[in-house]
Amino acid sequence: MATISLCMIVKNEEMYIARCLDSVAELVEEIIIVDTGSTDRTVEIVSNYTSKVYSYPWKDDFSDARNYSFSKASMDYCMWMDADDILEETEKEKFLQLKRSLSPDTDIVMMKYNTSFDEAGMPSFSYYRERWIRNSSEYRWVGAVHEVIPPKGSVIYSDIAICHKKMSPGDPERNLRIYQKMLAEGKVLEPRQQYYYGRELYYHKQYKEAISVLEQFLLSPEGWVENKIEACSICANCYFRLGQEQSALITLLRSMSFDLPRAELCCEIGKYFLEHGNYHNAVYWYETALNTPKNEYAGGFILPDCYDYVPLLQLCVCYDKMGDQQKAKEYNERAGVCKPYSKAYLYNKHYFDSLQTS
Repeated sequence: MATISLCMIVKNEEMYIARCLDSVAELVEEIIIVDTGSTDRTVEIVSNYTSKVYSYPWKDDFSDARNYSFSKASMDYCMWMDADDILEETEKEKFLQLKRSLSPDTDIVMMKYNTSFDEAGMPSFSYYRERWIRNSSEYRWVGAVHEVIPPKGSVIYSDIAICHKKMSPGDPERNLRIYQKMLAEGKVLEPRQQYYYGRELYYHKQYKEAISVLEQFLLSPEGWVENKIEACSICANCYFRLGQEQSALITLLRSMSFDLPRAELCCEIGKYFLEHGNYHNAVYWYETALNTPKNEYAGGFILPDCYDYVPLLQLCVCYDKMGDQQKAKEYNERAGVCKPYSKAYLYNKHYFDSLQTS
């Protein structure tokens, strides 16, 4: 059976760390905690779970800290979690089964990472991340921010999910501050970091700067396809916020020069045409989203609702606007199958019911 070292880097996590460790402690053979300068009860709390607690001077480099935590591991595989992550009860038996059945030649196990949830607690944003990594110097984190272990060797995908259950905002300036410090020191951002830097600029409403950085990334021959496609979406949002709607549409369409359409981008294009009253074009793009297969293994960010619920609901709106209430109602009922608790679906249902009684 595979053995697991849980390796965590933490700082001032007294609110969450026990919840995280309680969810996984009984499933792993070793817990490594690297504290980067806590001033609250974090160290006291984690000491109830493990004696392997180490102090690390923070250097504005997540990879360096995570690599230090991995260096302390002694089991077959290193597993990482953040303090506000949890392994739900529904996942624990699958976790144990995978440990028992894992082929010894496996180098990396990718697991789902659910980071956002709808009103019923169902995942609304997810993607795969490297979660168990062979304990070897071959596998080390890279990137000061949005760190990653480049996959190589024998990689398998598991449907086990880790849930990111953030309960309070962290430092919203941290990532941007680290990138700007790197640039001030004369460091050159590699393509993946350039993409994430542009994303941070967007989050901070520095839209022109974000477009400049992301356009450089899009023009570069290097960079991961999924990042290129997502960069088009972010760039388009920047153009929208600057009132440059034509540039936004062109950038959304540009995403398809990198690969086949993604439902997330099709929904954005559909929204553009819907908001401009071009319902026939909107229908085309929402239908395309509906018929686009979801490739969870491509590694990009997945918005599951864009593959069924969102286009169904928006097709309801489009056909209602075009005067075809029967077809609109049918699409709303299909949306309701996806999310029977949805307020939008229930509102539409009431609307269509009222039409029948009037």
